[in-house]
Amino acid sequence: MGFLQITDLGTVHFHEYGEGKKPMLAFHGYGMTGRQFHVLKQSVLQDYHVYGIDHFFHGESRLDNWTEAQILAGMPKAMVRQYVEEWFRLYGRQRFSVMGYSIGANLALILVEEYADLIDDLILMAPDGLAVYKGFDILTNKAWGKFLFNRVTKNKWLAPTLLKSLYKVHFIDESLYKIAYSEMDTEQKRLDVYYTLNLIKWLKPDVVKIAHLINQHKIKCTLIFGKHDQLFPKTAAMPFINLLADADVHEAPLGHWLVTPALDDYLVNLPA
Repeated sequence: MGFLQITDLGTVHFHEYGEGKKPMLAFHGYGMTGRQFHVLKQSVLQDYHVYGIDHFFHGESRLDNWTEAQILAGMPKAMVRQYVEEWFRLYGRQRFSVMGYSIGANLALILVEEYADLIDDLILMAPDGLAVYKGFDILTNKAWGKFLFNRVTKNKWLAPTLLKSLYKVHFIDESLYKIAYSEMDTEQKRLDVYYTLNLIKWLKPDVVKIAHLINQHKIKCTLIFGKHDQLFPKTAAMPFINLLADADVHEAPLGHWLVTPALDDYLVNLPA
């Protein structure tokens, strides 16, 4: 493991693991850390040496004296480039691959925007960023959504009540309900959700540009979706997929909670 010291941003912590030699920068999903992909031992980790980066408000990554107002204003998209520049400073400028799960896919895609000529492979799992997820957009960009998000964050009973109501009317399924409830049952967890989603709200990839760059530079692109995922399903990503010349697309018999030993088994048993 190690740290990336990024000027005007903070300290970004990363984990190292994997049996392979090809370097890969990996970005985890909400509520996890950069160690999330360690379960993919038989598949991904056979080929790659993973540098799994902790998001802010996760693991050991820490913002450098940012005020609440700065956090709520959001992290500039241009700062994502500094992750790689600092990694280059430590390990030398070289070719690399990127991987992202759920909200982590936004950062992976932005790196394709910035470094397509140096990227070998792109692996996305249940990816955010390929289509606008209206729920997150409302909570971080619409006035009434921001007001509601703030109230829910600072009220100990409102978040569980709202989640139960959304589950009862089938707006979210049982798996999403359990995931969301486990991340909203204490004040600190609610604050971490609130700050995380606001901090990353401007980290929106230009998917049309990215599809062109993937095709132009012949980046090997693997997209993995959960067949039962209601948050970021394959159907929402089809406009992006249709722009790609040669994508490897899979639907595993899983939900949004995708990065598990079951996914490892699924990947390692795919037909050659």
